[in-house]
Amino acid sequence: MTNGDTFAKDPSQIKAPPYGWAILAFVGPSMVWCAEYIGSGEVILATRTGSLLGTGILWAVVLGIFLKFWIGLSGARYTVCTGEGMVDMFDRIPGPSHWVVWIVLVIQFISATLSIGSIATAAGVFLNNLIPVISAQLCGSLITILAILVVWSGVFDVLRIVMSILVLIIVLGVLYVTIHVFPSLQELLTGLGFHVPDVPAWAMEKGITANPWREILPLIGWGAGGFASQVWYSYWVLGAGYGACAGRPYGEPARIERLKVMNQEEAKQIKGWCHVLYTDATLAMLIGIIVTGCFLIAGAGVLRPNQLIPEGPDVALTLSSLFSSRWGHVGGFLFLLSGTAALVSTQIGQLAGWPRLLADSFRLCLPRFASKFSWKIQFRAFLLFFLYSNITIVYIMGQKPVVLVKLSAVLDGLLLTPLQALWIAIGLFWVMPRILSRPAWTILKPNWIFALGLLIAFLVFAYFCAFQIPSYF
Repeated sequence: MTNGDTFAKDPSQIKAPPYGWAILAFVGPSMVWCAEYIGSGEVILATRTGSLLGTGILWAVVLGIFLKFWIGLSGARYTVCTGEGMVDMFDRIPGPSHWVVWIVLVIQFISATLSIGSIATAAGVFLNNLIPVISAQLCGSLITILAILVVWSGVFDVLRIVMSILVLIIVLGVLYVTIHVFPSLQELLTGLGFHVPDVPAWAMEKGITANPWREILPLIGWGAGGFASQVWYSYWVLGAGYGACAGRPYGEPARIERLKVMNQEEAKQIKGWCHVLYTDATLAMLIGIIVTGCFLIAGAGVLRPNQLIPEGPDVALTLSSLFSSRWGHVGGFLFLLSGTAALVSTQIGQLAGWPRLLADSFRLCLPRFASKFSWKIQFRAFLLFFLYSNITIVYIMGQKPVVLVKLSAVLDGLLLTPLQALWIAIGLFWVMPRILSRPAWTILKPNWIFALGLLIAFLVFAYFCAFQIPSYF
């Protein structure tokens, strides 16, 4: 038996990759990624930033999403080549045992609690405007229970179809509004010029701080999702079975003995799946930039002239004026309905992703605990914890959804992101050559453009963390 046969006869045998237009039939993880992050970051944060700072801040949308594209793509490329998720890659970073995963576990546990609670709070406010007889706190609690039941049961299909239709309505609607308030070419180019606009006097009279970074940082933080979203993308790629992921379950490290005997033919097949990944991730990036940019432009074109700021318990009604300005009460109702669906979709995506991330971290950092409880039990235990924390946060912060969403965006989207870019670079260029066979590494070695993208992402997000986040607080 040859080394190549040893790998090929593994249960996770690599499938032949598609080529040409057939690649589009295998696009999928990007849709889950988009469904998860097209929620509070776009509906609330992008529109609010547009209302306060106008189109002059478009560069933040493009820059943030483009740099996170390189982080998510690079991490997922490692997954396609090895068959393990990003958390297991973090555990292979040189240094003390599990040190990176411990950092991820502690910070992401806090971020997860606040972020999932912030989405439940915002969704509760939206639903309350649709059903005023039910309080926003109770609405948020009911949405949490619904989302947890869906994730617990794994029955997504019918609900996903319904919510996808509603999210499509809000996306098409904001595209329509954007077309009617689209800025001039000069304004558009100015908005891409890395200029930081001043907060207008009328906004400061309403209590908004004069520091524009208080609005810019959350927008960048949750554009294309935060730290966790990039980790989850590696899970969705794993679930899609790209390359070495075929037949691989969640919550298991790569089979190093198999990777060590990978031959050139198998590596070439995996490289073909890398091209599928490039298409998938690029699609997610383009959708993110277009949709987020449209929400920002719509906020600048509709809310800003009327000096409206999405804030407090009236955030949903203020945002609904985007649609009601064009379609009256029916438009406002559709915005509230589809906005609620977008937030519920984000909530389900977060509840499907964060327990996976935390269960993986527990498995590595606390192996004795993990050995006593199956991955599925750990996953559901985290769901029960989030049920309790969500309801608590909803009742404490139910009147301040925007404050909570902005804080969550900064903590999850920026705090660990520069380190994530650095760790993934180490995973691609230091870890991978040590766990793959030499012939496989020769073929699967990443292009230098990955190193450049990750380096720029590290430097830019490190700047935000070192010089702008302190002023946020």
